[in-house]
Amino acid sequence: MNKDVSMPRHIGIIMDGNGRWAQKRNKPRPVGHRNGVRAVRRTIDYCDHLGIKYLTLYVFSAENWKRPQNEVSLLMSLFVEMMKKELKTLAQKQAKIVFLGNKDRLPESVQKTLFEAVEKTKNNTGLVLQLALSYGGRDEIVEATKQICRDALSPEDISEELFAHYLFQPNTPDPELIIRTGGNFRISNFLLWQAAYAELYFTETLWPDFTEKELDAALNEFHLRERRFGRVRE
Repeated sequence: MNKDVSMPRHIGIIMDGNGRWAQKRNKPRPVGHRNGVRAVRRTIDYCDHLGIKYLTLYVFSAENWKRPQNEVSLLMSLFVEMMKKELKTLAQKQAKIVFLGNKDRLPESVQKTLFEAVEKTKNNTGLVLQLALSYGGRDEIVEATKQICRDALSPEDISEELFAHYLFQPNTPDPELIIRTGGNFRISNFLLWQAAYAELYFTETLWPDFTEKELDAALNEFHLRERRFGRVRE
């Protein structure tokens, strides 16, 4: 991808297909998740190379708590392992790590790892890596509504701009492009408020196989689309 081409400022990715990737190879699901971590590394590095400012990764959804306990435990352990391995490199690259989600359900080890990563990188000025963990778009909207009620605002005071200030990360701009791997055509409760005008790109590629070439294909498709935001074509 030519870095001189105008890039979306914010990309969100629904990383789907780790389990099916493993099943296709007659491997246990954990093998798929570990190979998915490699795809995460590739994607972060390439987005940084391209000059993408914000990257949001759907790491673990609020609905993923319904999975078997052994798989949930593995995913939490993998997250801690990855962050401990990658934090120094991310910090050196000036990446800023931001958490998006409900931390109360997360194991203490994950909360501690997140806190350390956020604190260590909070003053960095490079790629903003937003990790959606124990996250659900509906939950985010409900929590924002609860806080508005606690603040006893009158209906006349509430606008889209004000509501957005009550979201989990109000300073993060809305994504222009959302990519979903794995062949499913849905957004699975991801950034429901923020994705109002995002371009959606779906690929059959399973997440562990997602490469720089795959991201280039999504970006090329993005550049072909006309973003009118409700206006008619001139």
